[in-house]
Amino acid sequence: MGKAVLSLAALCCLLASATVTAQSPKPFETVPVDEIHAGMRGVAYTVFQGVKPEPMDVEVLGVMKNVNGPKGDIILIRLHGTKAEYTGVVAGMSGSPVYIDGKLAGALAFRIGEFSKEPIAGVTPISEMLEINAMDRRPGGDSAPIQARAGAAETKTSGPGMNSASISQNVGNYLRPIDTPLVFNGFSEETIRRFAPQFASAGVVPVMGAGSHSDVKQPEPLEPGSAVSAILVRGDMDIAATCTVTYVDPQRLLACGHPLLQFGMVDLPMTKAQVLATLPSPLNAFKIVNTTESVGTFVQDRHTGIMGVFDKQPDMIPVTLTIHGGPTSKEFHYEVLNNAKLSPVAMMATVFNALHGINEYGEEITYRMNGSISVKGYPDVTLQNMFAPGDSGQPAAALAALSLGDRFGRIYDNHYDVPDIRGVKVDFDLVKERRWARLESTRTDVTEARPGDEIVVETVLRPYRGERILRQIPIHIPTSTSKGSLRILVSDGETLDRMRRGSSIFGRKLGLGPTIALLNKEHANNRVYVSLLEADPEAMVADKVMPTLPLSVMNVMEGMRGTQEMVVLGESSVNEAATAPLDYEVAGGQVLTITIK
Repeated sequence: MGKAVLSLAALCCLLASATVTAQSPKPFETVPVDEIHAGMRGVAYTVFQGVKPEPMDVEVLGVMKNVNGPKGDIILIRLHGTKAEYTGVVAGMSGSPVYIDGKLAGALAFRIGEFSKEPIAGVTPISEMLEINAMDRRPGGDSAPIQARAGAAETKTSGPGMNSASISQNVGNYLRPIDTPLVFNGFSEETIRRFAPQFASAGVVPVMGAGSHSDVKQPEPLEPGSAVSAILVRGDMDIAATCTVTYVDPQRLLACGHPLLQFGMVDLPMTKAQVLATLPSPLNAFKIVNTTESVGTFVQDRHTGIMGVFDKQPDMIPVTLTIHGGPTSKEFHYEVLNNAKLSPVAMMATVFNALHGINEYGEEITYRMNGSISVKGYPDVTLQNMFAPGDSGQPAAALAALSLGDRFGRIYDNHYDVPDIRGVKVDFDLVKERRWARLESTRTDVTEARPGDEIVVETVLRPYRGERILRQIPIHIPTSTSKGSLRILVSDGETLDRMRRGSSIFGRKLGLGPTIALLNKEHANNRVYVSLLEADPEAMVADKVMPTLPLSVMNVMEGMRGTQEMVVLGESSVNEAATAPLDYEVAGGQVLTITIK
């Protein structure tokens, strides 16, 4: 009776504790790939629930050579343990550190196939992740190199991996990066469905996931195996990607073991994260995650992982979006990442989501938009337009979102200046009917005219389910107009702008200043415009227009083709007139021709 009886459960716990202790990480020692061979045992760490990393036993199956790009080796492992064998390799687990004999071998990063019955995974060697830090040399940065203890960081060799011949190289065809759950919080299913192709073209595939974002404090420190999140949008709407920390020191951390987007240098908020649950599924197992307090900024997104630095504030773009027209005005505040590829898509998705996700939304809604994009060192980009459901079949909310995304894209799309976008403010007034009108017919009061004459263009607009609208637009023919045929373009603003952008004989992308100037000269789509077009070419130098160029001047311009500030159009706009603003979005275009005597 005096002897203590050790239960089987207690014995198992004791043995498990001993195993983990034996594999406990040593102060950042690494093991080279060429010392790893089949049959070796180790331990990996990840969070299944909460914030504390838990161990998973690891069995090395071999090393696969050159399957992750040139000289990109992968360590193939099998996970053991009750939780790992139950959940399998789940989205959000990428980056989980793998230790062999207490030394860091790499990060869990790849899964095999789609419906694998065993938790077999690929590990990115730590030596390849350490290259990310060596690349991080930001001006004025303090990025001291991460040092492996006792020179244990591996140098790549070209020799064969231990027992790698026993692993079929065909497996490499089925190796896929473990999904990083890209959680869209506060977004409708319709928004994600509509903009998934744009996110995909920018390198982002929304992955089924769940979670939310808050700025609550998380006192537990980040450690290898902790969950960590990169934020693309935060505020009243959130987009976050979560993976696992591989390595951490007082200045920085490495995570994921594969890229998020492989954008190179990035500027994304880095936050701690809490795993609410790990959902097992043969089709799509993932971690349900809440992102918590911000701890720094991810600055590198590379082929073998991502790197964040602590105590650095990210450079996000603040957005204020206000919607009027309901019982009360609704205001949304959020921030989007500053990135040439993803910022335009993020703006489109968030604007559509805000307009679509309110009770006032409907298929017949028309929006009047007013606002601005603030770019440091330049005049604000004005946002003033009207959007109504028309022949395209697109809802007005989608048209408004696409218009804003187009302006963002063009601000970023230059080879000469880096735009410093400081904020976006945009107001939408809702009109609860379809305020759309098609240009039905046009005519002039004359077929011949002389330079200096004034002619009248008569237009007929047909509103959606409304009475025709007649407008007369007088326009002056300049005294310099050449004899012969004169084309008269009668159109909406979008047609006029598209014609001028799309008819360039030769040109170069403009710098940021001229681009903003041209954006501010574009035409609102609630008017009918009349443009007189001559056949002589027109040059646009920066935002200055040089119409009706003679052949001798064109020859000089041809020699300036390398000048980034110049665009040459096939015909010249010699004068322009318009109606007063209409309370309709106008669509359509027609061309008239008269003879100048």
